[in-house]
Order: sequence, then C-alpha cells, then structure tokens
Amino acid sequence: MKLRAPAVPLITVDPYFSVWSSDCALNVSATEHWTGKENSIIGTVNIDGEKFLFLGYHKDIHKIRQVSLDIDALSTTAVFENDKITFKTKFLTPLLPDDLNLLTRPVSYLEIGYEAKDGKEHDVSISITVSEQLCLDEDIDSPVVTEKLNLNGLACMKMGNSVQKPLNRSGDDVRIDWGYFYLACNSADAVSSDKEISRSTHINITAPLKENQPLMYYFAYDDIESIEYFGKHLRSYWNKDGKSITEAIAEAAKEYDELKIRCKEFSDKLYNDAFKAGGEKYAELLSLAYRQVIAAHKLVLDENGEILFISKECFSNGCAATVDVSYPSIPMFLIYNPELIKGMMRPVYKFARSDAWEFDFAPHDVGQYPLLNGQVYANNQKDILKWQMPVEECGNMLIMETNVALATGNADFAKEHIDLLENWCGYLIKHGADPGHQLCTDDFAGHLAHNCNLSLKAIMGLQGMSMIMKMLGEGEKSAFYRSEAEKMADIWKNTAVNPDGTTKLAFDQPSTYSMKYNMVWDKVWKSELFTQEFMDAEIADNMKHFNEYGMPLDSRADYTKSDWLVWTASMASSDKVFADFIAPLWKAYNESPSRVPMSDWYDTVSGRWVSFRNRTVQGGLFMRMLMNR
Repeated sequence: MKLRAPAVPLITVDPYFSVWSSDCALNVSATEHWTGKENSIIGTVNIDGEKFLFLGYHKDIHKIRQVSLDIDALSTTAVFENDKITFKTKFLTPLLPDDLNLLTRPVSYLEIGYEAKDGKEHDVSISITVSEQLCLDEDIDSPVVTEKLNLNGLACMKMGNSVQKPLNRSGDDVRIDWGYFYLACNSADAVSSDKEISRSTHINITAPLKENQPLMYYFAYDDIESIEYFGKHLRSYWNKDGKSITEAIAEAAKEYDELKIRCKEFSDKLYNDAFKAGGEKYAELLSLAYRQVIAAHKLVLDENGEILFISKECFSNGCAATVDVSYPSIPMFLIYNPELIKGMMRPVYKFARSDAWEFDFAPHDVGQYPLLNGQVYANNQKDILKWQMPVEECGNMLIMETNVALATGNADFAKEHIDLLENWCGYLIKHGADPGHQLCTDDFAGHLAHNCNLSLKAIMGLQGMSMIMKMLGEGEKSAFYRSEAEKMADIWKNTAVNPDGTTKLAFDQPSTYSMKYNMVWDKVWKSELFTQEFMDAEIADNMKHFNEYGMPLDSRADYTKSDWLVWTASMASSDKVFADFIAPLWKAYNESPSRVPMSDWYDTVSGRWVSFRNRTVQGGLFMRMLMNR
C-alpha cells in the first residue's frame, strides 16, 4: 500500500477490543485504542543478548529499524532489520463477512518470524507485554487480577478488573472495564508472568524464536456480556452455543494456517474489485477502511435467535444502532453480506413499535453503546421533537430496506414491517417535497429548512417503496409510490435549480451548492427519476468548488464527509471524473497531520480531522464498487 495510513490497524475486533498505532513506524509511539487513549502493547526482540523494540513505545529500549509496512483489508505486516536478521511481524484479524463465527470470535493473531542476513546462527527471543489498559477504562478503576493458564499446550495469561460489572456504563469516549483479556503463545518453551510497571499491572509472555519457524501470539477478549437489549443482557454471536473463550483461543490456534490463506484471498479480491471499479487509490482506501467498518459493530442474537448488528457512533456521541450511521455504511454490506443490514434494522423496528416511541416517523437511534433501551439522541433536550430527524430517518429505513430486498432477491424482510414502512412513506409524502426546519444526518452543520438534498432522500425513499411493493406483487401500491416519487422529483427540479443550471443547498438559498449524494440511488437502481446528463452537469459544477483535499460538503464551510464525497463521485459517468474526486480524498488521508483511524469528517483546506473517527460510515466508500457489480 502506497497510502500512508493516518493510523495503522493492529487488533480490530469490536468497539472495545481495539489496538492501533498512530504512526506507520510501529515502534515510535505507544499503541492506542481508537479513541486515542493509550492501550499499550510492547513488543521486543532479543538478538544475541541485545534487546530491540519493534512494537509500542519504551523510552529505555533501542528500536530496531522498520523497513516496510503493508496494510490490506485483514492484515498489517511490518518488516524490521538490523545487520544480523530480517524480522517480520503480521497482525491479522479474520473478519470474514460470510462466516459469522469468525467475524465475531474475539481472537486476533500476531505471527512473527525471522531470517538471518549474515548467514550465521543467532539466539533470538520475543517478548510481548500487555498493559492493564486493555481491560480498564481509566487507571483509577479497580485493581486487576491475573492468572497463568495452559490451554492445550498454549502458554496463556489472563487479566481483568477485580470488580466485574458487565454492561455497567455507556458512552462515547470510554473503554471496557469488565471482562478478561487473554495473551497466549504457541511455544512449548514460552515463559509467562505478570509484573508491576509504574504502579500498573502488565502481563508478559517471552518465547524463543527459531529461524524460519514462525512464532504465534494470540490476543483475545471475553467481554462476558456484550449488549443490553431492552433490559436483556446478550452475549456475542461466537459463543451462542456456550463455547468458552479458552476453547475459542485453542480453536483459533489450530485454524491459523487455513485462515491466513482465506484472509489473503479475501483481501486480494477486495483490492482487485476496487481497483477495477476506481483505480489504485480507491482500492487502497477501501482496503484500509474495511476492518474499521466491521470493528465498529457488535454482533449478537436476540431472543428469537435473529442477528443484531449493533453500530457504535465513534466520537460523535456514542449512540447505538443509529439509523443515519447505518445508512451510509450499507454499500460495503450489500456487497459482502446483506443479512448484516437486517441486523442493523431490527433494533430500530423493535423500538419504533414500542410504547416509548410516539412519533409517526422513524427513530434516530436505539440507545447509547452498549445499552440499547431506547433513544438517547434527544432524551435530554427540552424540545424533543426539535432534535429528531424525521425525513432523514424515514428515508434511510426505506432505502436500506429496498437495497436488502434487491440484494437478497426478495422483499420478505420488508413485508414483516410493511405497516411501519407505509407509515413512514406517509410522512415523506406530507413533508418530503420541502422539508421543514429539521436536522439531517449532517447534524453537525445544524438545522436547515428547505434542504434540497434531504428532499432527494424523501424522493428516493418513495421510489424504494415502489420497488418493494412491486416485489411483493402489490402492483397498484407500487404505481402509487412511483407516482408520488415522480411528482416530488418534478417539484424538486423546478425549485432546486439555480438560474445557471446548478443546484442549491436549500430551495430558498440561491447561489449556494451542496453534494447531492442521496441522488446516487437513482443511478444504482436505474429508476430514471433524474437523467445522467443532469448528474454529470451537477458533478462538473461540484468540481469548481474543490480545495486541496476535496470538495466541501456544501457552501457553508470548508469541511467535507468522505462517504458523501464518494457517493457524489459515484454518480459520474466518467471514470476519470471519479478518479479526480478520489485523488484529493486519498491525499487527505495520506498527508493529514491528524493521526487517527480514518475520520469521515475532515477539513478540505488543511486535511486535518474535524471530528469523528473509526466510524462505520466508511462502508460508504464502497459505493462505486457496489455500482460496478
């Protein structure tokens, strides 16, 4: 990968089990949780009695020189060397989307090997040291306890909070303080221990490393209970049948050689498909985004044994199962496993049917991660209705449902919720042509009346319902919703266009502009409410507003959103125009001074992140690849 990643994924399992390097040199700074809080793992290699640092930060240990770094969709590989050996490390988390056991099993791998450079034999050993930070939110939490284990020949250390209170809190910039972290190694000669470093507990496993005989370390986390769902505590999918974490670690150890091949095949195909759709820079962006998108979710089963795929709003407010966060992520899941989109939608339907939801439009969220007991987005606001997103969320749910039906070849899932969907269509028919003073998914920009792009969402939601009804054999209803979409589209064309043929940010704001990213579904679905000529003219005008790092979201500010930028670019008929949109986005991540997991909200002048990081919405980058399929 030529892209200098703004942050390097190392362990990416879920919103809590997360370890990154904020530098492309893995041994110059402490490893971090996606929030930026230290999540320290220190790796050292001892070569003929001389110790070198290859992972994390330690002020008293010399660093071995890193000579390369490569990132693909599922692994991160770094190569180091000195005058004696070439030393290779490979982090891998097998987030294969068609295997839900692997997708959720909380075990991540580190493979380590070396070759001599000087033709001589060397005495080499590896030491991995993990801080209590991986199982505490803050240092002031309760003391941790440790235990030495032997798992079918694997040396193993267990570490966790001495006071276990699963699911005791929710929030955004917080880390887990319940459950247990496990560090294991496959060497028969490994030595495991715990120790105090600066009044903090660490666990360590040290093992000899033979030339051309790779050593394996395993990082695992058992969170015990994963999600609170309307008062019930749910465990992760991987142990739905009672499998223990120690069994999962032993299973993972046996499967590594096979999984490494499967993961490479998946990553190579992802890259090649993305390259065909949008070129090298586009393929690199998608390869970097994939793990982040998956690992900002948690997959559990509800009381009916159906999957719930719970997103976390990372560095935006911590909301869980947020509709307008799920919506932009769906291109990636439509490609790889649309059943996961159903898992995003089920909590929303359940809450919308509850007595707690009193509105005739779709809710924004279902709680704050990991507690899903009802909406929190507006709960503390004096005027609760003011802080809802009525047109936004109705349109999102309809568009998501339409895409699930198309991807799976039937509308059975939509049929289960057809009463809610029709109610939400009714809201769009009343309010979608000229939305009032509402928020949309770009809520960071504040309320905006007469939002042209929001009206497009209503149009596409109604068009989607027409397609769902057609699949259900409801021809009369299908024609009705198509007619409503066409009428609204005609109104839009007559009111959204500036005198020069470009389109406005809001119907009452001439000489403004914005990305019309919601229109992309008209092209995906080939529903022909708008012509390709119209889209190309709009995109040509968009390009006049570019700054060094891409097109601003709209005329109000210099910031942009990566997902919407790619959706807008994907409407272009020209591959060159698409590439011209993608190049400054790639450059933004490549050059940004903000060393954080891919932010979707950044400044187009400086390349710095504004806010948001590690969010699921980067699944939206897969839009062009989805269209190419």
